[in-house]
Amino acid sequence: GGAVAVVAFFFDYHKIKRFVIPAMLITLIMLLLVIFYVNEVRLGARRGLFEGSIQPSELAKIVIIIYLSFWLFGKQELLHHFSFGMLPMAAILGIASALILLQPDLSAAITIFIIGGLMFFVAGGDMRQIIPALLVTTVVGIFFIYFYSTGKERITSFILGMQDPELASYHLVRSFEAIVNGGVFGVGIGRANTKFTGLPVAPTDSIFSVIAEETGIVGASFVILLFILFLWRGLTIAKKSPDLLGQLLASGITIWIFLEAFINMSVLVNLLPFAGNALPFISYGGSNLTVVLAGVGIIMSVARQTAIITNQEEG
Repeated sequence: GGAVAVVAFFFDYHKIKRFVIPAMLITLIMLLLVIFYVNEVRLGARRGLFEGSIQPSELAKIVIIIYLSFWLFGKQELLHHFSFGMLPMAAILGIASALILLQPDLSAAITIFIIGGLMFFVAGGDMRQIIPALLVTTVVGIFFIYFYSTGKERITSFILGMQDPELASYHLVRSFEAIVNGGVFGVGIGRANTKFTGLPVAPTDSIFSVIAEETGIVGASFVILLFILFLWRGLTIAKKSPDLLGQLLASGITIWIFLEAFINMSVLVNLLPFAGNALPFISYGGSNLTVVLAGVGIIMSVARQTAIITNQEEG
């Protein structure tokens, strides 16, 4: 991940264009391979290749952001026309999301749609297209959740947990236990008990609860502040970008990483229905960490190109 970030930093982001279509095709092929050629089921889903070491759904997130950035940049003058703007974009997002839903991975599919809509807005998309699309997406999302057994179960658990924390799912009850145990300053690094006594997927989805138990509200708040700082700096880089392409890449990747963190942390305190999003930079898992660091490298590439152009203009 670090090596990819360094390469991306020194690589002019405009030159990524030649790799966009091949990367998108490879990603779609990998998503198909997961569905039709992977028999290993973990936690009720098939999501990984090579014994779970590579998760194409993680790669799909950054590849779709890059693909949409170049697509929106090239179609900027046509975005106000439904047949050239929202409709083709919905098809792009729909194909990728459908393949991810078949794994099934509802949280990844929802994340992709949210990011796509935000990028369409940043590119100057017409609100007359965005609002109806949001309504349609919401209706379709409710339909999937209702008929998707895991999604329906998570919504029910979320509502019960809001009414009474003791009625929440086992996962959330153990998460609450970890946070309460941590108190203000935590029990100390490495001294958490819940990660050894049944807190589900402690190294990945529940890592924020472990942080809260070991470092308390103080440590957990510091992690939240770091992600807010990341959001601010990423959007600042996007704002100062020399062109729309840089704005789309930097803002899309920044929002994606922050959104992943926001969902992960919110879920563990029952502010959102349960989702399987990792906590960027912290959760165990090679695929997520690699693509997140690659995204950081691209953001820094945008910042680097901005600095080069600024120095040339001043010089």
